Amino acid sequence: MGLGNPGSKYAGTRHNVGYMVAERLIERYELGKPKAKYRGRISSGRLGPGGARVAVLMPDTFMNDSGKSAGPARGELRVEPPNIIVIHDEIDFPFGRVETRLGGGTAGHNGLKSLKAGLGTTDFQRVRVGVGRPDSTDPEVVSAWVLGRFKEPKNDVEALIDQALEATVSLIESDDASS
Repeated sequence: MGLGNPGSKYAGTRHNVGYMVAERLIERYELGKPKAKYRGRISSGRLGPGGARVAVLMPDTFMNDSGKSAGPARGELRVEPPNIIVIHDEIDFPFGRVETRLGGGTAGHNGLKSLKAGLGTTDFQRVRVGVGRPDSTDPEVVSAWVLGRFKEPKNDVEALIDQALEATVSLIESDDASS
């Protein structure tokens, strides 16, 4: 699941890095054009002939309400929380740092807070994509930062998205290998 905000106004912003990675994931696995469902856009298919099923959801709710999309999707698709992978921006990481982890707190990330409410747990996989932090703790400055477009060179942003994609693929394929 790639987190972000809907609409062209937010395309290319730090907060939408989850969407950017999700779109690449759909291309990578040739899942086809996403369909509107679960208050979002979802694309699904198999990881190769006879392979495990995978679904990629991009909630069309705003980031702060992403759990309202994820909860119903999880319920209908019957996905256990540890098999859910959430790709999201991480301002506490410098630009370019990508890490994965299972579970943990929400650290003030409103998208993760909403997911916790919608899924009933934080025991899901995360791909945390470092977008850096402004030199301020003022909430308005921080909000403008995450809702702002990347200032880094385009090649560096592409490399960040590729790195997050590979981290996500690694989680998917390790899960596939164990099931």
